[in-house]
Amino acid sequence: MPLRKQLKDELKRRKSAGEHKRAGLESLDDWELTVGIEIHAQLNTATKLFSDAPCALSAAPNSQVAPFDLAIPGSQPIFQPATLIPALRAALALNCAIQPTSRFDRKHYFHWDQPAGYQITQYYAPFAKDGHITLYPHDGIAPEDGPSITVGIKQIQMEQDTAKTLSSPDGTHLLDFNRAGAPLIEIITLPHIHHPSTAAALARKIQIVLASVDACVLGMESGGLRADVNVSVRRRGEEGSAPAYGGVSGLGTRTEIKNLSSFKSIRDAIVVERDRQIGVLEAGGAVEGETRGYTIGATETRRLRGKEGEVDYRYMPDPDLAPVIIGSDLITHLRDNLGVLPDAELDILTTRFGLTTKDALSLLALDEGRRIEYFYDVVDALRALEPEALDADATAEPLGRAAGNWVLHELGGVKGADEGEGEMWDAQGGCVVGAGQMARIIWHVERRAVTGKAAKYLLGRIYGMATEGKGGEVDVDGLIEEEGLWYRAMGEEEYEALARETREERIVEEILAGNEKKRNGKMMYWVGQMMRRGEEGRVDPVEARRWVGKVVEEEEARRKEKKD
Repeated sequence: MPLRKQLKDELKRRKSAGEHKRAGLESLDDWELTVGIEIHAQLNTATKLFSDAPCALSAAPNSQVAPFDLAIPGSQPIFQPATLIPALRAALALNCAIQPTSRFDRKHYFHWDQPAGYQITQYYAPFAKDGHITLYPHDGIAPEDGPSITVGIKQIQMEQDTAKTLSSPDGTHLLDFNRAGAPLIEIITLPHIHHPSTAAALARKIQIVLASVDACVLGMESGGLRADVNVSVRRRGEEGSAPAYGGVSGLGTRTEIKNLSSFKSIRDAIVVERDRQIGVLEAGGAVEGETRGYTIGATETRRLRGKEGEVDYRYMPDPDLAPVIIGSDLITHLRDNLGVLPDAELDILTTRFGLTTKDALSLLALDEGRRIEYFYDVVDALRALEPEALDADATAEPLGRAAGNWVLHELGGVKGADEGEGEMWDAQGGCVVGAGQMARIIWHVERRAVTGKAAKYLLGRIYGMATEGKGGEVDVDGLIEEEGLWYRAMGEEEYEALARETREERIVEEILAGNEKKRNGKMMYWVGQMMRRGEEGRVDPVEARRWVGKVVEEEEARRKEKKD
């Protein structure tokens, strides 16, 4: 049995036995939880932070390494200015104040993934401070947080990543130094979070914000983001005795849970550590300041080591690196060209294009930003086809919701797309179904030139041809003509014949004898029979309902005349 399933089964057993009663609760009556998060995000750069070695993904192990990355004696760090640009974009998107002068420090510790014996970071003089991010219910915050919560960001600092360790069950550890020296930013929040779900929501939203400004292209699922969470508890109404943390005093002793790599693990780790600390305090013990670890599906955290402090790391200014001077002209240029941030874009999608909040969030989150870019391309193509219906100055675009539905749901449901039979996105990041092709399909559906079923068939055909390298050659109108898919409206005589053909005496009797609600229900059943019996996609339900009503009225008149 896989270990993950064993852990989940054990958690279920303990819950059923009443051993983990607090696990599903966001808030406790007698205890207050306080959480601060440190998020490490890999910057989207071509080179490493202090060497010109590339940061290419999926390269052969130890093939992207410069002498400084291995701490070869005599090698020197050379700051790569281009790495600063995505870091600044991230800081501006998180409402931080950019510091005109920042400096690098050495953080000393010994581990096999850090050959120099120290990590270069920004401890004393980071490049960005005093930011904030606001979360809303659609971000997934706990209901107890109300309509919104603003979490302060103490600072954002640049630092180098460590080598990647590949461990084997036999105790062998292999090192890949391709990641050593990769540029990171560490985002340190203030302890403003009091619910586990809100902590996970914060990490998720930061990931979305960083991706929206092209600061980081890899998310937690791909290993591009990692989170450390600081957890403390105290009885409600009581002051804790721990030293001030992030400018907040009176908290309980905090522990740090390291290297959480999914949003679910952030929430679950906070819950089990909160409950562990409460258990210790309720038993008369004291919580120790320490570093702990967490495994997905586990019912408790585990001690890794005692908590290091400034003295343990022996921070010192790096003597080999000059200060980083950031000009106000660069900051102004980046701020002016930052683009639309997720909250503003969500508002555009819901108000102007008529998408639901759920669909808008999905468009923003899917395919590392490619899906939302494709949506805008489809809308632009629709504007060219239907300029009056998609007025650029209008407050709402009538075909926006239709475009959103097709780009999000119908495109995602193309046969084979979720079965690995073909790639939805090409090497340039564009969709294999061209935006113009998709727009023309939507346009034909909306003006009732083709049926919805025929349009889905067309989309599948184009996708299938695209996976064979022929998608770009497909002319949508030509394919409709070739397949005989143009919609042909039914005439009055055809509707009358179909209504009489599908007439059932039992249904007629129930319609005439029933109350209004039952009468309408039976008439709609009759309409359904007409749509099933009629030629696919040609039966308009409104017209079918009108003809059912006419046949029923004729029968009522006939019976009345016979009775008289």
